[in-house]
Amino acid sequence: MEYRQLGRSGLRVSTLTMGTMTFGGKGPFGDIGDTDAAGARRQIDICLDAGVNLVDTANVYSAGMSEQFVGEAIRGRRDELLLSTKVRMRTGRGPNAGGLSRHHIREQAEASLRRLGTDHIDIYHVHEWDGQTPLEETLETLDTLVRSGKVRYLGVSNYSGWQLLKALGIADARGYQRFVSNQIYYSLESRDAEYELVPASLDQGLGIMVWSPLAGGLLTGKYRRGRQATEGRHLTDWDEPPVRDQEKLYDTVDTVVEIADGHGVSPARVSLAYLLAKPGVTTLVVGARRDEQLRDDLGAADLTLSADEIARLDEVSAPPLIYPHWHQANTAADRLGAPDLALHGPARPGARGPRP
Repeated sequence: MEYRQLGRSGLRVSTLTMGTMTFGGKGPFGDIGDTDAAGARRQIDICLDAGVNLVDTANVYSAGMSEQFVGEAIRGRRDELLLSTKVRMRTGRGPNAGGLSRHHIREQAEASLRRLGTDHIDIYHVHEWDGQTPLEETLETLDTLVRSGKVRYLGVSNYSGWQLLKALGIADARGYQRFVSNQIYYSLESRDAEYELVPASLDQGLGIMVWSPLAGGLLTGKYRRGRQATEGRHLTDWDEPPVRDQEKLYDTVDTVVEIADGHGVSPARVSLAYLLAKPGVTTLVVGARRDEQLRDDLGAADLTLSADEIARLDEVSAPPLIYPHWHQANTAADRLGAPDLALHGPARPGARGPRP
């Protein structure tokens, strides 16, 4: 297992992170998985044995049951791993039972600490944007949690580019603790993050944690053109992540399967190994309904794709260049920096060089 520096922090995390959204199965999360407490302990054991040192959960997963199962599973060995959890989503019916207000953050941080059975959270992510609470209030509250010792590092998830840069600007101006992690959706099914979030993370020194790197199972090979999958979350009412171009997805999966066959591995391993080769990516959050799926995903840490294989996957999955990126590709390609090349560097159908 490889360990990478998480952004500008001193923290080193495994390239694969244990995801726990499958723990519990309460409410709508039952469409994701229903791993019980014993299964949660077993899967965490599998990950620790493979060298994984980071477990990711959230206060909202199965109404706190996921955090509870994680806390029970790590009792007596807390110092063997790092914990990431999150705050923002609605946790009750009251008007203050969601968002990133001082009230909700402080309340939920304490609740997460109790469920996890620990005195500190290693990485505390804001789970989603809150456009009604002043960022100054959110960031000051998070800063206080770090300075109190209850949180070690801060992370952000599901912000847009301008929201992320605004938050970092306020943190810098006020002397608050900065985000060191950006947890985002990024996969061969959808590389939208390359427009703004990957370049912003590279420019601002945030390590990228990828959620749903297999696009909710779409990249495992069980969803193919002309075939009916027999299981998977996309056969349930859970519609995340959405598929906007099914034919492009099938083309991508065909390429993934062909490359996987050449290595004698699963399509899932190829899809994960591809992301681990992308700029700025620190770790992939992987979870599974079944132990054998988890063990297979963990094998991606040992798979290296060739430059040609990565280029083939780049080309078949490339997102279209939206404005201003198509304009920059045509007129600014002679002076692009490393963050820009996260979008403009990979192979792309019909790409043109700079105009004379």
